[in-house]
Amino acid sequence: MKFAFFILYLIQLLPFGMIQKLADFIGTLAYYAVAPRRKIGEINLRKCFPDWHEEQRRALLKRHFQHMAKLMLEYGVYWYSSAEKLREKVHYRDKHYLDDALAAGEKVILLYPHFTAFEMAVYTLNQDVPLTSMYSHQKNKALDEQILKGRHRYNNVFLIGRTEGLRAIIKQMRKSDAPFLYLPDQDFGRNDSIFVNFFGIPTATIAGLSRIAAMTKARVIPAIPTREDDGTVTLRFYPAWENFPTDDTEADTQRMNDFIEARIREHPEQYFWLHKRFKTRPEGEESFY
Repeated sequence: MKFAFFILYLIQLLPFGMIQKLADFIGTLAYYAVAPRRKIGEINLRKCFPDWHEEQRRALLKRHFQHMAKLMLEYGVYWYSSAEKLREKVHYRDKHYLDDALAAGEKVILLYPHFTAFEMAVYTLNQDVPLTSMYSHQKNKALDEQILKGRHRYNNVFLIGRTEGLRAIIKQMRKSDAPFLYLPDQDFGRNDSIFVNFFGIPTATIAGLSRIAAMTKARVIPAIPTREDDGTVTLRFYPAWENFPTDDTEADTQRMNDFIEARIREHPEQYFWLHKRFKTRPEGEESFY
């Protein structure tokens, strides 16, 4: 593992454009070599875009592997490059939505779905804004230590272990003005999840967004990171949601999924398709995978 960290350190010394080209090459190789993940991506895309031709989905998945390779190769940039180098690669759009809410003393939940440029964007944002987020410990001790070291690079983040649950989130948000970075769009199993549609598919989705917002009186401000053609990243902030939360948790959770789906349709190659998003199925329904 230390050798892998050393390779990432060397990669971050390369010109940024060369890192992008190297990632495109490795991503293309990975598409053919990593068959289990490719199969997951194929199933997800077939379920979410059933009206597309097979060749369209195949081309999208190849581009997605390239975007995932960019995410992986850039960890050296996140961990070892200067803060200034990161700033050069990330541009904010409409950040005033977040700034205005914080200036008004409001609690904020940043709805932050899993797009492939999410690390590049958040490492830059954390230079400017303190954050609270959740963390799942890695099985590999050396990797876990390095990721945690990277997360705390700017001494501007408070991490909550995923096993600590909702109570720990509420406690931290009530005593801190730091926005809570919320990434809800993965399959965390049946517990604490409800089934709402995602691309028209009943999908196990954690319903914590409306609960946390209600208990902390926080505003929900979505933030979506997308990679441009030159490899840089745009982190776009959206207006705080009005009339949220409501008394209908299911409707609130469906609103969240609908928003995420709309953003995915704008940049489908940049969303996390290699995760078993539909692993948990309603009772009696066969597994997709």
